[in-house]
Amino acid sequence: MQSTISEQPVSLTEGAIGQLRSIMEDQKIPSDHGLRIGVKGGGCSGFSYVLGFDAKTDKDDEFEIDGLRVFMEKSHAIYLLGMEIDWVDGLNNRGFSFNNPNASSTCGCGTSFSA
Repeated sequence: MQSTISEQPVSLTEGAIGQLRSIMEDQKIPSDHGLRIGVKGGGCSGFSYVLGFDAKTDKDDEFEIDGLRVFMEKSHAIYLLGMEIDWVDGLNNRGFSFNNPNASSTCGCGTSFSA
């Protein structure tokens, strides 16, 4: 069963897309894998973000952002709808940042949130 959604539930900045493509090339990610975006229980605020490369499962919706295949479990959309993922490369902070309008609070490290 193919499940592809036309509207992107999340967005990626140019910096994030560039970094993700670099990671894909460096780690030789298989062509049948895509970017998995999701949440899991844990972290100092209740939920932690999931960001990595994985194969699609039956629970996933699939969409495309600037040529990148993106997978997200259908049940995670309520926590992630409208979120922007950026790549930050500064003196004090380096890594992916998550701007999530659904988060009622976030922790200081920016990788966990409560909804």
